[in-house]
Amino acid sequence: MNRALIERYGVWFIVAGLFFGFFFQLGGVPLFDLDEGAFTEATREMLASGNYLTTYLNGEPRFDKPILIYWLQALSVTLFGLNEFALRLPSALAAAAWVGVLYLFTRRYYDRSVAVMAAFFMATALQITIIAKAAIADALLNLFIASTMFMVYLYHTERKKAYLYAVFVLIGLGALTKGPIAILVPGAVTLIFYAIKRDLGFWAKSLFNPLGLLIFATVAGPWYVLEYLDQGQAFIDGFFLKHNVSRFSGSMEGHAGSLLYYVPVLLVGTLPYTSLLLKAIRNIRNWVTDDLHLFFTIWFVFVFAFFSLSGTKLPHYVIYGYTPLFVIMALHVGKLRSDWLMVLPLLLLFGVLLFLPEISELIHPHVRDEYARHIMAGAPAEFGLSYRLTVGGALAVLAVLLAMKRLERIYKLIVLGLVSVVTLNGAVIPTYAKIAQAPIKEAAMIARQEGYDVHLWRLNMPSFLVYTQKIARRDKPAAGEYVLTKTPYLETFAAYELIYEKHGVALAKIR
Repeated sequence: MNRALIERYGVWFIVAGLFFGFFFQLGGVPLFDLDEGAFTEATREMLASGNYLTTYLNGEPRFDKPILIYWLQALSVTLFGLNEFALRLPSALAAAAWVGVLYLFTRRYYDRSVAVMAAFFMATALQITIIAKAAIADALLNLFIASTMFMVYLYHTERKKAYLYAVFVLIGLGALTKGPIAILVPGAVTLIFYAIKRDLGFWAKSLFNPLGLLIFATVAGPWYVLEYLDQGQAFIDGFFLKHNVSRFSGSMEGHAGSLLYYVPVLLVGTLPYTSLLLKAIRNIRNWVTDDLHLFFTIWFVFVFAFFSLSGTKLPHYVIYGYTPLFVIMALHVGKLRSDWLMVLPLLLLFGVLLFLPEISELIHPHVRDEYARHIMAGAPAEFGLSYRLTVGGALAVLAVLLAMKRLERIYKLIVLGLVSVVTLNGAVIPTYAKIAQAPIKEAAMIARQEGYDVHLWRLNMPSFLVYTQKIARRDKPAAGEYVLTKTPYLETFAAYELIYEKHGVALAKIR
């Protein structure tokens, strides 16, 4: 690996990756349902009610997640107003800090070029760029999990109590962000690590350090105690039993999957570096050559295995184990031997994306779901000239990369990463938002301007509540009332006045 330019300009490569990966178009597209809509509506209702202890969604207690992300979103909205940029900013900043701690830790144990590439890969990987711009809890949680794990290893190597106490602070903050998972990942990984090292006594002594436990209780305890005092058994049942225990023991909200669910997620989620990941996996026997490699391997494998066995499966769960992968991938950059294999995954993705309107039209007649048919019928019109030029231009850049035989692969990887995030965030995600979410926002703005009280009937889109800035009933509307529903469901009403309809979403007044 030629390190000259990487060592000299590496920080600027990371800054470019952070900007185009995390902040470019941050507020440029509507909120996505369900998750973004649910989190942000809970934040809006928190600000509207002045209740900063218990979160509510459409007027009902929401026990899905603890409080920290809502506080940060509320602070951002207070500073910048109720808009997509403000609601997503805490996640983008947390993701940027996540990249920063990865860089600092990697630079401590490897050379600067490895640290630069690991950080750049993280900033421009497909799943990370999506999660970093999502107004949900996961970017913040990943910052705390990664920081916890790095502090754990620093304590392992240097035995300074300050690192141990930092671990308890970070776990406490993680528990305030998403609950027990912030304890489970570092606890299980370190248990396995020290069992292999035959030093479980040190693990137990560290885990039950009295001052550390006091620090954790001081950070996380007050909110949990106050929330229980406020909500009682409903909090225990809703948060701990339903949204934690039940997620592992069974499938929630239809989010099931096979044991191999996370294999394609991993291959797609690490785009455009899938070939580099596969090269690293082929050399997996070298992953345990020293303590740090062993620690990284246990970290990734535990997360991958645990969520593969979980009853509820969502794509972003496996991201909790991505951080060490980026370091391992950076260590394998010099082992890439084929430009074609390096570029092929992104080439295939952009090839499909370029002809997505035609693909949609081909499969449209074979789709049975009426709602999906309405969406697909109008979707091709949203793929305008700018979309075609952007994706086509990205393919042209990839072709040029393949033709530039003298350019070292490390620099081709940097170009690959930037082309990927610019294209995805500049054209692909905005186009998808026009199809899937713009109709919800546009209908909401009409309802808000006209002062309609709208029923959300057989359509769960909480972002509608954010944009109308009011809660909505979910029962079937009567004559004279307004409804937002899927277009096919309008047929269940004898008479109605259609106010707005687009991509399978309809706003109507019942006659």
